[in-house]
Amino acid sequence: MLSNLNFGLTRAPACIIFGPGQRNAAALHAARLGRRALLVTDARLSADPDFAVLRDALSGAGLETATFDGVEAELPVACIEAGARAGRDHEADIVLAIGGGSCLDAAKVIALLLSHGGRPQDYYGENKVPGPILPLIALPTTAGTGSEVTPVAVLADPERAMKIGVASPYLIPTVSICDPELTLSCPPGLTAVSGADALTHAIEAFTTLHRDANPNLSTDHVFTGKNAMSDLFALEAIRLIAGSLEQAVRAGNDLEARAAMSRGALLAGLAFGVAGTAAAHAIQYPVGALTHTPHGAGVATLMPYVMAWNHAYCEAELAQIGSAMGLDATGDTHADALASIREVARLFKAIAIPETLAELGLADSLLDQVARNSLGAERLVKNNPRPLDLDGMSRIVAAAQTGNLDNLLAQNETSNQKVAMP
Repeated sequence: MLSNLNFGLTRAPACIIFGPGQRNAAALHAARLGRRALLVTDARLSADPDFAVLRDALSGAGLETATFDGVEAELPVACIEAGARAGRDHEADIVLAIGGGSCLDAAKVIALLLSHGGRPQDYYGENKVPGPILPLIALPTTAGTGSEVTPVAVLADPERAMKIGVASPYLIPTVSICDPELTLSCPPGLTAVSGADALTHAIEAFTTLHRDANPNLSTDHVFTGKNAMSDLFALEAIRLIAGSLEQAVRAGNDLEARAAMSRGALLAGLAFGVAGTAAAHAIQYPVGALTHTPHGAGVATLMPYVMAWNHAYCEAELAQIGSAMGLDATGDTHADALASIREVARLFKAIAIPETLAELGLADSLLDQVARNSLGAERLVKNNPRPLDLDGMSRIVAAAQTGNLDNLLAQNETSNQKVAMP
């Protein structure tokens, strides 16, 4: 059996293009993949001049185009079904998405439904997609979700009162075009929330559980836990995002900061696209559904508390995260891990991320419901480096509700033994 330290896995688009102006390559790639393109975006972006340029370029390359601009924030199931109807009416053979994470995730599931039929609910969970989907080109306009390179789409299902994921390597876009110029118009609040989301992706990918590297690991699981290759992507993402996030929020026209953020978000996507995320994302699913707040704000609010809960189980990794964020290492791994947690909290506060779930609008009466529903996100809970049961979830949620990070750290100071790997 391979050592965990020697196991590595990368899943990625067939083609990743990064750089200012590279959005102009989209039509050239689309012409190689199809003839009838469905463009997936939202109402705001469909009125943007850049969108008109893209659509005209596709027409100039010989493609027949139709536009679905009904994507809604946080992605309710109904808008996915509407997009699939638009694709069927157009007889689309390729899907092109431009926008934030919701637009890209919508396009993934629309391409899935156009290929295999059914409803989004038929594919909830891991490895439920039966085969390849329509060719998909993804152009992100925010530096956040990393959806342009990941095998997952997250939807809001009102029947379940929480968000739910569709996860399969078949959802990875065929071509990802990451042009930081597309993020220049992203307003400060969205820049902050998206960038904080990207940093949580990288942190959770770097601190997820190791799994035994048996030959079935890469086929039985979409998210395999941390590994040698995902660690490289995650640490570089942390370095880039920590070094540019505040500047991108303060000075949105700074292309260098925007480029660093876009590259960091992409690398974070490559990291968590195989390693997975963990408790912060599991708790955010019910929190987001109950408070109707942005995903990035929720996971970022939760991240310091989850790090505090996990710290005795991944101290070495947390110390490395601090170094990647620019903290001076003291040589005391325990102290450096705690400093890393506090630096993440400081950075998020500096860009106006809420410090508590209460600030997101979560009522105290809903804490037990959030803790219970969080455990239902099994693909995320099983990835957490420290085992989670209802009591553990309840402690994290309670601390995050009141902002009592110090108390959560104190509770866990005596928890110094790691568990056996599954």
